[in-house]
Amino acid sequence: MTLPLTDRFGRALKALRISVTDRCNFRCSYCMPEKQCGHRYVFAPRSEILTFEEIVRLAQLLVDLGVTKLRLTGGEPLLRKHIERLIEHLASLSGIADLALTTNGSLLSHKARSLKDAGLHRLTVSLDSLDNDTMMRMNSRNYSVLTVLNGIESAEKTGFSPIKINAVIIRGINDHTVLDLAQHFRHTGHIVRFIEYMDAGTMNRWNWKHLVPIDEMISLIHSVYPLEREFPLYFGEVAQRYRYQDGAGEIGFIGAVTQPFCSQCTRLRLSPDGKLYTCLFTGHGLDIRTALRNKTQDTILKKLITMLWQNRNDQYSVIRCTPLNVHRTAPKIEMYQIGG
Repeated sequence: MTLPLTDRFGRALKALRISVTDRCNFRCSYCMPEKQCGHRYVFAPRSEILTFEEIVRLAQLLVDLGVTKLRLTGGEPLLRKHIERLIEHLASLSGIADLALTTNGSLLSHKARSLKDAGLHRLTVSLDSLDNDTMMRMNSRNYSVLTVLNGIESAEKTGFSPIKINAVIIRGINDHTVLDLAQHFRHTGHIVRFIEYMDAGTMNRWNWKHLVPIDEMISLIHSVYPLEREFPLYFGEVAQRYRYQDGAGEIGFIGAVTQPFCSQCTRLRLSPDGKLYTCLFTGHGLDIRTALRNKTQDTILKKLITMLWQNRNDQYSVIRCTPLNVHRTAPKIEMYQIGG
């Protein structure tokens, strides 16, 4: 039996998040703000983006090294042409226990059936508010709440269940709609996960005053719909799980800022242009694309990945909370380039 690949803190490599494109049709303020990423923004050229064949080859190498979970992200992954073909290949890899995709839901009505048929296991949909004005203010592209809800309904009809609904909460922007989201998805079988606004990337002008701690959200919802804490389903689960005491279902909270979970992070991240990152908040990645295109042997590629993970000592979210705020001086990759 092969021992798990671990980093300097003993964290085993178990999951790979694959960002298949840096493009998105939303301009959410916490990820791709309209001011910095408007219509004239230049994304990576096609030639620099990994092909499906390159992604599958790399995924297989990582499965050999212990990865059992894959998630497709972006940008908006459903903008990548023929994404179903990639899903089919990844789903066929021996050793993959979980294959998921995160989407903003805008194209889901048209894609849900083909995603299911291709072999996708799970879906996560981003929906930051049920208030239409707030929703369109946040995505800056006039995509309505109904568009996303229709996508969720289509996905449910094809057999995706439960669907996870991710909501990033920003004080003064959408925090007044938290209860609406919780209420809407009670009794549906789907799981809303409220996420603290994170200082990912450099474009969103993050500030502590915009943060709504998950403890505050939990207290608010508990005061109306009493909650009880649930045990984690697996090591490295980022969301704190709760259940409604009246049996209305499950709800989750992700407190990456106020309650860091660096000690349980088992994720490696692949950017669209073929760099491997060991943390969402890092600024430097391993250029694996060049090695792939230079026809480097699998054994050498595995050694490169092994060295990257074994030397990993990331604990950004823990450092963020130190009095010195050392993280402020470090460069960070943008969220749309690496997935959330």
